[in-house]
Amino acid sequence: MDNLDPDFTVTENLQVYGRYFGIDRATLATRIPDAARIRRPREQGAARGIRTLSGGMKRRLTLARALVNDPELLILDEPTTGLDPQARHLIWDGLRQLLSQGKTILLTTHFMDEAERLATRLAVIDHGTMIASDTPRALIAAHVEPEVIEVYGDDARAWAEAHGRALADAPRDRRRDRVLLCDGPAAAARRRSRTRTGVRYLHRPANLEDLFIKLTGRELRD
Repeated sequence: MDNLDPDFTVTENLQVYGRYFGIDRATLATRIPDAARIRRPREQGAARGIRTLSGGMKRRLTLARALVNDPELLILDEPTTGLDPQARHLIWDGLRQLLSQGKTILLTTHFMDEAERLATRLAVIDHGTMIASDTPRALIAAHVEPEVIEVYGDDARAWAEAHGRALADAPRDRRRDRVLLCDGPAAAARRRSRTRTGVRYLHRPANLEDLFIKLTGRELRD
């Protein structure tokens, strides 16, 4: 939930937050335009009321507000949850820009693609305990086979059962029509060649979602 003040304009939200840090008005006048650049130029509207902004615009303004005091460290808890793809990519671009400026960002997320795109170092937390930590690609290389085949369709599980150890060793989706088979490139190619009518497949490199499922367990949690 974004906790912007609905009675203030875009600029007033930034000004008030800056004053909490004792920043004088002259300094704020120079920082607010820089902080607001995380929003798209056509959305600037500094005098607009908060109630007129979309959810994505509010989230970007919340992040812009957090930058008014020019922090060295940002702690972000799932900053792109509930946003459409365009708004999510805009926030990612803003975070990459902050990293290029030497800022440190501690980010929690359940979006595996977000972690893979942004993190220079990643920690996997399970039941409050860190169970793995490294760069995203190093973690995948250490814990997951390099190739994955996703098998879809009503016959997916029967197909996997017919190929012995595949179903027992593979990270699995809870849906009955989907099975993940992790293996080396040669074995993955052989399994793909044995697919049959009524079974569809996607052959891809392993990713962080495969890693997360393998390290934390395959069953759905509350």
